[in-house]
Amino acid sequence: MRATALPALALVLNALIFGVSWWPFRALQDLGLHPLWATALTFILTTLCLSLVRPGAWRDLVRNHQLWWLLAASGLANVGFNWAVTTGDVVRVVLLFYLMPAWSLLLAWPLLGEKPRVGAVLRLVLALAGVLIVLKTPNTQWPMPASLPDWLALLGGLCFALTNVLLRRLEHTANDARMLSMFVGSALMATCAAWAGQQWGLVTAIPWASLNWVGLAIGWGVALMVGNLALQYGAARLAASTTSLIMLTEVVFASTSSVLLGAGTLDLRTALGGSLILAAALLAAWPVPRANAP
Repeated sequence: MRATALPALALVLNALIFGVSWWPFRALQDLGLHPLWATALTFILTTLCLSLVRPGAWRDLVRNHQLWWLLAASGLANVGFNWAVTTGDVVRVVLLFYLMPAWSLLLAWPLLGEKPRVGAVLRLVLALAGVLIVLKTPNTQWPMPASLPDWLALLGGLCFALTNVLLRRLEHTANDARMLSMFVGSALMATCAAWAGQQWGLVTAIPWASLNWVGLAIGWGVALMVGNLALQYGAARLAASTTSLIMLTEVVFASTSSVLLGAGTLDLRTALGGSLILAAALLAAWPVPRANAP
């Protein structure tokens, strides 16, 4: 019991940190720091810390060009999710982001050679039906993304699914190199997106340093490192299906906290669509006892 309790608690801690991530990003935005610049600065901090502890990881990252794809995918996932969850309805963003299992199914076929079975295709249809319900607002004639946060959430989920597939494809590489790749990617992609957005008038410039936002950014950077360490610890000691099930608690943390604090709404339509999306994710993560089961 104790052998699995600590890794499970570590995964719950990770889900809690990322489930309430909308709050520090919105707090930083209220202090004048755009979520893209906040993402860039916090991941620059985590990159520096990891570099001090594991400087040899840079050698593996530079030499292994496959890690560069992981760098780009994980960076774009953070850009999409963090920007969306700061500016959009948190419940809606998190549900659209968790279309990730459907994207994983489609990406694993060409990249890992895992041809989807009938059961997997049915789960994909279930998830897509949930997304259509969530997207179909009273003001839309066709259930298409109605706002920038919607598009960013879908992009973030797609890139996060690609990140997970690439992590499986690169499982032979060192853990430190993979983690450094994800940190560098998030810092680099967020910086590039923030700079480009600033040129187009979509992103505000970094404000003058103040104790308020600098302190919060440093604190949030530390929290992100703790969350990633918890994920590495828990995922390495539990079955993949168990990890996926526990990580779904992130949706609960995000939805509950945002509704209670007025950053998200949970109407009947969103609840119904979200239930289908989560049902598909649960079915995908649930351990299958038979080797020949779909």
